[in-house]
Amino acid sequence: MALYIVLAIVAAIVFWLVVVFNGLIRSRYRVREAWSDIDVQLKRRYDLIPNLVEAVKGYMSHERGVFEKVTEARTRAMGAASKDEKSGAENALSNTLKTLFAVSENYPELKANANFLDLQRELADTENKIQAARRFYNGNVMDYNTKTAVFPTNLMAGAFGFGKEEFFGLENASEKEPVKVKF
Repeated sequence: MALYIVLAIVAAIVFWLVVVFNGLIRSRYRVREAWSDIDVQLKRRYDLIPNLVEAVKGYMSHERGVFEKVTEARTRAMGAASKDEKSGAENALSNTLKTLFAVSENYPELKANANFLDLQRELADTENKIQAARRFYNGNVMDYNTKTAVFPTNLMAGAFGFGKEEFFGLENASEKEPVKVKF
């Protein structure tokens, strides 16, 4: 009878050790998965910001170029002395005006602003996803660190090398400020 009691106690301890060990492993992998989510969102931001900034810059420079061409053509037309010069300058002005009209027809509400709003929306969306990924990671780290710190699980965690994970926070004040995009 005593042998059965001892075997039951040993079996309970072994069962407890297996459950605790597997729980620690699951928590460790949740932390790694959460870190991977942060990595994915940071990569998205790294890829998104330069591409969108260049797209907006390209559109704005195109628009600025059209207005500059119209202004130059108008100035040349106004300063033309001979009929030939005037004819050529007026044709050039007409062509630049057609370009300007085409741009205004395609973008009646000044799509440069819409592009900027899209950029702003995408950046805000990316930043929100990064914040969500950080919260997810930090929540998993809190659960994992709690499991590795509370008694008696901490004995098992220490014996099998489950160390403390660090929270993902902002290290310096410049990282706490929003991303600034200059054109």
